[in-house]
Amino acid sequence: MITVKQFQKKILTWFEHHGRKELPWQKDITPYRVWISEIMLQQTQVSTVIDYFNRFIERFPTIEILASSSLDEVFAYWAGLGYYARARNLHRTAQWIHQHNQDQFPDAQEALEQLPGIGRSTAGAILSLGMKKQGVILDGNVKRILIRAHKIESPSTTTSTIKQLWTLAEQYTPRHEVEKYNQAMMDIGALICTRTQPKCTECPLEKHCLAHRNHCEEFLPLKTVKKKSPIKKTYMVIAQNDCHQILLEKRPPKGIWGGLWCLPLFETMSSLKKHYQQNKTKKLPPFRHTFTHFHLDIVPIMIALPLSFTLEKQERFFSLSDALKQGIPAPIKKILSEKIFS
Repeated sequence: MITVKQFQKKILTWFEHHGRKELPWQKDITPYRVWISEIMLQQTQVSTVIDYFNRFIERFPTIEILASSSLDEVFAYWAGLGYYARARNLHRTAQWIHQHNQDQFPDAQEALEQLPGIGRSTAGAILSLGMKKQGVILDGNVKRILIRAHKIESPSTTTSTIKQLWTLAEQYTPRHEVEKYNQAMMDIGALICTRTQPKCTECPLEKHCLAHRNHCEEFLPLKTVKKKSPIKKTYMVIAQNDCHQILLEKRPPKGIWGGLWCLPLFETMSSLKKHYQQNKTKKLPPFRHTFTHFHLDIVPIMIALPLSFTLEKQERFFSLSDALKQGIPAPIKKILSEKIFS
């Protein structure tokens, strides 16, 4: 089996010749920029993140500006990326660092992990990529490399496997050039040791990878059997008043699209009609939006409201252009952009 020193050398040599060095967050490197990129990259592809990152950094170039901005504005620049708890945690963390740490990130693993939305691997990324300090990363890309290199045939989600992977990651991560090593591991996982059809002949670990030697790289990591996602149904109200303004409601902090402006949602048609005290509605073609753990079948319902309609505390009328500027979920933005209004 390859030694730790050999492993590190192969990874670092590969990075010098092939590693990604021109991503937006790799320019003018700061812990803040690394943190923003790492949070955005959770559950999201690099190609998608690039434009969002550039817009976000242009509007919120420092942690002080992010901390002093409203959550609604943060959501507006996050809209479309999904997993909105990430944006909420960004805002909370920025406020804590601004108020308690003079806009400076803690430079210790334990202190970073105490901040909202920052786990063990993200803390390691901030330390290594943002500060060039010792920090270990174990994201999905790194896990896949280690699982294949060591031919780990237990599910990657079990406690024992995760513990084994952290041990290996800590063992291989060097003290020097840690930022290059960590970036290289993420790059190799993203570009070469991919989930399907890995490019083994381009991998610096090809001759030492136990999965490749045993022709089972396509089968590792072991795929867990996915449970069938439950299906939920909701009626989504597209309501206009006589001034052609659109009714939006601020969602509760927890639940679907928590904290975002959204078209009003109802579980039943009867509760919808009772709330708006009218029977004249127009049903539009339903569509499905898929979340991580369930499908949501959405039935859009158009109604007209008088200017005298009494708004609930969480409701507000917006012009169409202003509504589209809010932090609204992607399917809502799609509906509002489809020119369905008179």
